[in-house]
Amino acid sequence: MRFRVSLALALACATLVSSTAHAADDIAIPFTKTVLPNGMTVIFSEDHSLPKVVVDIVYRVGSRFEEPHRTGFAHLFEHLMFMGTRRAPSGEFDRSMEAAGGMNNANTSEDRTDFYDVAPAGSLPLLLWLEADRLRDLGPLMTKEKLDLQRDVVRNERRQQIENRPYGLVRLRMPELLYPEGHPYHHPVIGSHEDLEAAQVDDVKAFFAKYYDPANASLCIAGDFKPDEATQLLQSWFATIPSKGKPQDPGMGAIDPASVALKSVVRETVQDHVELARTYLAWQSPKAMAKGDAELDLLASVLTKGKASRLYQALVYEKKLAQDVSANQESGVLGSTFEIRATARPGVSLDAIEAAVDAELAKVTQRPVTKDELARAKNGFETEFVERLESVDERAAILNEYQAQMGDPGYAQRDLDRYRNATVEDVQATALKVLDPNARVILRVVPKGGAK
Repeated sequence: MRFRVSLALALACATLVSSTAHAADDIAIPFTKTVLPNGMTVIFSEDHSLPKVVVDIVYRVGSRFEEPHRTGFAHLFEHLMFMGTRRAPSGEFDRSMEAAGGMNNANTSEDRTDFYDVAPAGSLPLLLWLEADRLRDLGPLMTKEKLDLQRDVVRNERRQQIENRPYGLVRLRMPELLYPEGHPYHHPVIGSHEDLEAAQVDDVKAFFAKYYDPANASLCIAGDFKPDEATQLLQSWFATIPSKGKPQDPGMGAIDPASVALKSVVRETVQDHVELARTYLAWQSPKAMAKGDAELDLLASVLTKGKASRLYQALVYEKKLAQDVSANQESGVLGSTFEIRATARPGVSLDAIEAAVDAELAKVTQRPVTKDELARAKNGFETEFVERLESVDERAAILNEYQAQMGDPGYAQRDLDRYRNATVEDVQATALKVLDPNARVILRVVPKGGAK
């Protein structure tokens, strides 16, 4: 999780880092939370240690909210939101913010879209005015010219960042292999060229009207500001934006979660402009914050974090099969993916890589990882967790992340406790349940013209 801490919080964090994995030290991130009359959630987190302020707005809309043949719309709006209004024409958003010494960016996932602005403390009125202005008026003022411009930008981004990047095709193909057609996670966040090309102005306006609603947003202000003054600005600019009400989360729709669970091995090999072959082993895994989610984060660390990790020792150091190996638990609201990736050394077959990985996974499922391994993983996670508390940018992001996911910005302690309370037996049970060698995706990337 991401943040800049007050002195009291910094001291608490310093204590946390030096403590053992099962220490009772608590994390309390100072914040207040209110809801405007139109349904917008507002979070304040003061920190006057630096003359800096952050405005972070999360809209509960990501690629899983898209309708059939409308893929890429959520990410498209990450770009369209900068296309201007009557009061701040196209380009003015960035020009005004940069002139004030600030910057902005945005990101889109399967589950939500996040816009954030960072600037000197005195620029808070400008940041809030710009965000309120585009939330109020950008959708109705959408034109074909604006849509065409950003549609081309997104399609070019897909070509440059995915299609023409080594191993980039995995980002497009893996979700399609893990989840069947019709599942909200089946298509990649960036969408397809065909759907982006087919988008019409009325389609985008309807998408904006439905999801870019104050009741579907949470706004966090963090850093050097006065809550009373910020409240007045919010009442003037945001509270007056009308709301149609929070749209329903489509969730899984009519899909039975049990019906989409992998029941066999799905194999595919793709050729790409790469020098070395690479294999990806992926499993459907417990959703974010569910039992098993934290345990798989810890297992990923035991397997591939550092030179003493199991897969690094076996594949890279001892058997010299792989150039590199990594594992991670990619958590989502509806479900997650546990993935292991290994790049073969020249002349090494991916069959050998796969066999070596399976041998190590069998050891994990047959007997628990050691207490020392788990303690090392927990300590590493806690250190990374606390390091995320070191900037005001990260604080705003994490508070809003918890609000969007759990409805509670103050979820940090309970989140951390998931890791602290995990046992070696929990990790083993999760590995045995999730890492079924007969129910996973094996996606291989080989050099163009190489053997499949």
